[in-house]
Amino acid sequence: MYTVLDKDTIEMEIVPLLPKTQRGFPPTVPLVEIINAILYKLKTGVQWYQLPVKALFEHQAITWNAVYYHYRKWCLSDILKHSWITFLKAHKKELDLSSVDLDGSHTPALRGGDQVEYQARKKRKTTNALYLTDRQGLPLAMSEPVSGNHNDLHDIEVQFEVVTATLEQADISVQGMFLNADAGFDSKNFRQACDKKEINANVCFNKRNGNTQDREEYFDQDLYDQRYAVERTNAWMDSFRSLLNRFDTTTESWKGFNYLAFFVIALKKIKKRKTKKV
Repeated sequence: MYTVLDKDTIEMEIVPLLPKTQRGFPPTVPLVEIINAILYKLKTGVQWYQLPVKALFEHQAITWNAVYYHYRKWCLSDILKHSWITFLKAHKKELDLSSVDLDGSHTPALRGGDQVEYQARKKRKTTNALYLTDRQGLPLAMSEPVSGNHNDLHDIEVQFEVVTATLEQADISVQGMFLNADAGFDSKNFRQACDKKEINANVCFNKRNGNTQDREEYFDQDLYDQRYAVERTNAWMDSFRSLLNRFDTTTESWKGFNYLAFFVIALKKIKKRKTKKV
């Protein structure tokens, strides 16, 4: 049976971040096996009712409904986002914050749902969200999803606040940070949002905004050339079939899969680095 993360890693790094059940009956199977089943769904994109539960659980198998129940409960309580923030706080030394990269991504929404509308550039209905990564391409934070008929600058002050708040809640200071962004973010509102946070915005000049030769804003081409890291992260995210195309009709479930993908990418990267040192 294909595994996304080994169970030891799930047991040590993810399970401790999930709150224990305060009401009702405790799970009849180990949490590590429930998380493993959800990660299988994340990676393969299989429909919930087609989860191979008999193969995923070692001893007593539970139904796919029970697996979905736990996942939905964690999503509605924002537990996965809070768990990710706690993880970031504990692994700050593993991050490279010499600069960060911001990018937007449109996800095709095949079943419709919350925050879904037609996007002409993609020629289909999509959901849009902003993603922030460190210099290595490790995911750090995401914005709230918005319907795909909007561009990356829609409600940028609010969405950028959501992104930076995730870092601040993880005790990661954004003051003095260098942030790369493409020409789609070259706007007065976005630059003001960065100035408000004392972030150095390294945004590529947009030719639609006039003569780029006379611009006085800061721009470092060498630093901007390293922005490929966030594009690589987008490719990593697309390797998860439940994220490549959005089938979840609620934003809570879709965000939950995003944060689980953050966990997988970060844990694999950190484990690989530690293995090389040994």
